[in-house]
Amino acid sequence: MPAFHNTLRSRFLLRLTLLSLVGTLFPAVSPQFGQAAERSVSFVNDVMPVFTKSGCNMGVCHAKAGNGQNGFQLSLLGFEPTEDFEHLVKEARGRRLFAGTPDHSLLLLKATGQMPHGGGVRLNVSSESYSLLRDWIQQGAPYDKTETPKLVSFEVEPKRGSIQRRGEQQLKAVARYSDGSLRDVTGLALYECNDKAIADVTDHGLVKIADITGNVAVMVRFQGKVAVYSVSVPLGAPVENLPAVKNIVDELVFSNLKVLGIPPSPVCDDATFLRRVTLDVAGRLPTEEEATAFLASMESDKRDKLIDTLLRSPDYADYFASKWTALLKNRRDDASDVVSNFAFHAWVRDSLLANKPYDQFVRELLAATGNVIGNPPVAWYKRVQEPKQQLEDVAQLFLGVRMQCAQCHHHPFERWSQDDYYSLQAFFSQVGRKPSATRGEDLIFHKRGIAMATNIKTGAKLKPAALGDAIPAIAADQDPRLRLADWMSSKDNPFFAKSLVNRYWKHFFQRGLIEPEDDIRDTNPPTNPELLAALEKHFISSGFDLKELVRLITRSNAYQLSAQPNPYNLPDRQNYSRYYPRRLQAEVLLDSIDAVAQTQTDFANLPAGTRAVSLPDNSYNSSSAFLRVFGRPEGQSVCECERVQSSSLAQSLHLINASDIKAKLGSSTGRAERLAKDGKPVESKVRELYLAAFAREPRASELKTALDFLAESRVDAAGKPMDAQKAGRENFQDLIWALINTKEFLFNH
Repeated sequence: MPAFHNTLRSRFLLRLTLLSLVGTLFPAVSPQFGQAAERSVSFVNDVMPVFTKSGCNMGVCHAKAGNGQNGFQLSLLGFEPTEDFEHLVKEARGRRLFAGTPDHSLLLLKATGQMPHGGGVRLNVSSESYSLLRDWIQQGAPYDKTETPKLVSFEVEPKRGSIQRRGEQQLKAVARYSDGSLRDVTGLALYECNDKAIADVTDHGLVKIADITGNVAVMVRFQGKVAVYSVSVPLGAPVENLPAVKNIVDELVFSNLKVLGIPPSPVCDDATFLRRVTLDVAGRLPTEEEATAFLASMESDKRDKLIDTLLRSPDYADYFASKWTALLKNRRDDASDVVSNFAFHAWVRDSLLANKPYDQFVRELLAATGNVIGNPPVAWYKRVQEPKQQLEDVAQLFLGVRMQCAQCHHHPFERWSQDDYYSLQAFFSQVGRKPSATRGEDLIFHKRGIAMATNIKTGAKLKPAALGDAIPAIAADQDPRLRLADWMSSKDNPFFAKSLVNRYWKHFFQRGLIEPEDDIRDTNPPTNPELLAALEKHFISSGFDLKELVRLITRSNAYQLSAQPNPYNLPDRQNYSRYYPRRLQAEVLLDSIDAVAQTQTDFANLPAGTRAVSLPDNSYNSSSAFLRVFGRPEGQSVCECERVQSSSLAQSLHLINASDIKAKLGSSTGRAERLAKDGKPVESKVRELYLAAFAREPRASELKTALDFLAESRVDAAGKPMDAQKAGRENFQDLIWALINTKEFLFNH
């Protein structure tokens, strides 16, 4: 059978070759193919867009990024047309194209499904795209001449709009060329929505809105250029009795809700706010004493005062140091790392406690020299050793730009090229290192010389250049990293402040204004551009004051809205019409259980009572099943996504029946034991538990249920009645267990 198929294939190819020769020598013999086409087809302007539109140069098909299928390789999304021309026309002995009989070209036969093709049918014989390819082949498959017009700009019409739910909008894509001509390329452009739950778009640019309210963007791409259509989908409900506007956050959140017609939930009560902001700012539960005092206070500004108190506390520095050291990869890979781990964590924590300006914090990190004992931020260079990793981490963490794609090819969703990638890498090309007196630690220094990086594809030597900005020449004795820090902290930098405020906004609201929070690009616009711009401006004008940014966000009524939805804002996930509950982070949850149970988790080589949010590195995960199950990050990535925030069956089982949870509940020095022995009224004991777990008094129904349960008698394994104290101890253990397994406890809300 294989021999039979090979014979058929050989005969078929022979027939195609003969047809090609006949068509070349005697073109008049094939009248069905017509005379030479009247229009002149451009390879770059006409042929390449067809490949991209048909998906031929995607990673899963023939793009080099995916190694190409069956040896046929094209540049990803057609960013390298000269190389694509070589592969298409000159490779495989030219068998892909037959100028004399273009309809029998392998390229067209496979694309239309007339020959077996792993990618399936990509073109219709009657389509305009097929006609373009056919005419180009018939014209001899030429490359563009020097005078062929070049694509100058590309835009989509309209650029912005408002569409009712279940409505539609046809987009028009227009290309402008160097000769001043305009071309409607709607049928050749690529379209993609950034939120398919709100809208979808057809291959021909018809936007179809679903039944969900919000803001959505459609990315439109053509020949390496992108444009964005932004659309709002209003609900249209009456928005009345809005909470008071306390600052710029409220002004812009509530004005957006008015435009969309989404009524916000009311402001939350004092107990909810106390628990929420203490968890978000200090990474812990309020104590019973704090809850009692706050709920009893009649001061009109008590919420603002609470925020200031939390920001002054060491707990704030501990909590945010945990966040930053994980993102900065302060992990322990070897026992010798302990010195750098502790020193780096202490530097980050002290910087936050002292409210070091963010631009200064980043400058000290990037330009660090010396050893870890004298200058702890050099520890970052221990974890991020290669210049390419340094540039990628800096771009993603501090600029919100993902540069990884541009190492090999033009970024598919952005304007960044390989030259941009290696020009940014050049800032780190003069980082030198040599062994220091501290075991396992290097001395970091600036090597004298001209900073340069090599584009591995073109071989070009590139000097340091910032993203979209030129940098003045850097002398051999100047550290280029300082120039990078200067550019980053400039008030005109389009990424630095924006990236930070978007990251912190997500910390407090669960969802960034740009999502993901570290993927800032023109094709991924914010859901509230005016708000993001205002936050960015405020952060810069404050002198990059992190505490002031936290203060601005948490003082707003937008942050203080209830998590309880109303009939209109339940589907809302991006406009902050209510507070979006989220599960407590692994370290915070462990500390919270300890706080309610009045126990402590012991960590090796750390003082007794050390909180989980104060752990300096990832090494403690291995000895704590709780931290592993609940997703404490290992510090392998600068992406916030490494931290697991989703719920799982393993987490539920751990809370229900794990030995460490049982040990905390049954501790001889824990709360359950103390309450069982305490002679105060049972009602006050229940109130104590509710204040400890939820920062509120129990409701009447909750109090009755708890009292009835605690009054129940118990029997032992033999069926005999337990003595009162033992029964009381186990009742309190069960009550605490029930409280820490509630959603109200497990989530910040």
